[in-house]
Amino acid sequence: MPVPAQMRQIDHTSGGPEVLRIATGPVPTPAPGEVLIRVQAAGVNRPDVQQRLGAYPPPAGASPLLGLEVAGEVVAANGDAGWQVGDKVCALANGGGYAEYCAVPGTQCLPWPDGFDAIRAGALPENNFTVWANLFGHGRLAPGESALVHGGTSGIGVTAIQLAHEFGSRVYATAGSAEKCDACVRLGADAAINYKEADFAKSIKEFTAGAGVNVVLDMVGGPYLARNLRSLATDGRLVLIAFLGGARAEELDLTAIMTRRLLVTGSTMRPRTAAQKGAIASALREKVWPVLSAGRCGPLVHEVFPLDRAADAHRLMESSAHIGKIMLRVAD
Repeated sequence: MPVPAQMRQIDHTSGGPEVLRIATGPVPTPAPGEVLIRVQAAGVNRPDVQQRLGAYPPPAGASPLLGLEVAGEVVAANGDAGWQVGDKVCALANGGGYAEYCAVPGTQCLPWPDGFDAIRAGALPENNFTVWANLFGHGRLAPGESALVHGGTSGIGVTAIQLAHEFGSRVYATAGSAEKCDACVRLGADAAINYKEADFAKSIKEFTAGAGVNVVLDMVGGPYLARNLRSLATDGRLVLIAFLGGARAEELDLTAIMTRRLLVTGSTMRPRTAAQKGAIASALREKVWPVLSAGRCGPLVHEVFPLDRAADAHRLMESSAHIGKIMLRVAD
């Protein structure tokens, strides 16, 4: 199939979901080492909402279009990109996923796991790259250890619970309703805490006989910092991946960090180089993709919208009513 010069895409200004609009733009040209993907599915993620609001600008050289993960078919490759025309791939994009075509470094692509279609494959990259790099990388979660995952029914939370359980760790989660807590337990959490009804730090102490967990994976930020530290065991690790509740914490007692040898760390994915993201992709292909192909630890897809209803997808994301992934279907 010849590659057209123009494509459908979602353009936006800064504002509410209503600023997302279907438009026409040029098909991107892959740079050396990149592939051009005919996008069949694109994931909707919190950073997309932040970028739409003007709070998360794309890094220099990245596409200004929204969309950080896609699945589809390689239709062109520039140089030694590691993929052939016709390959079915999913990819961690640097932007540009809300469109019919997306250029991505070949190192950031992975094959569809066995039995996956475009929607389920497209739901994988952002969550799996983030969880692997942070929970198992910076957090060094090991078999036999325990973890607390906040936002247990978010895309990140679903992936973190399943992989922690799969690789031999005890895992606890927070969520905002009884229904969501039940979903966390079905995914593999040993217990789930409704943060609207209970102090998660007290609950964690009860679940662990006072010891605390080895790792906390947090996307809330400042309002949770003190309680996250209280939830950690000696030599525990707090890994910050977002600050949906705010980036600042007040009246923090640093004594616990010193006396219990706690580590506070965190990261963002988007500024990493293609080589750094490629190293994560290689680890995922070795460790996680066989699990997915075996039918375990797959994504939960809450709802799929056509590309021209991206605004409705963002409204659902901002409502936090979903359990799992929100997806855009771009093409068959």
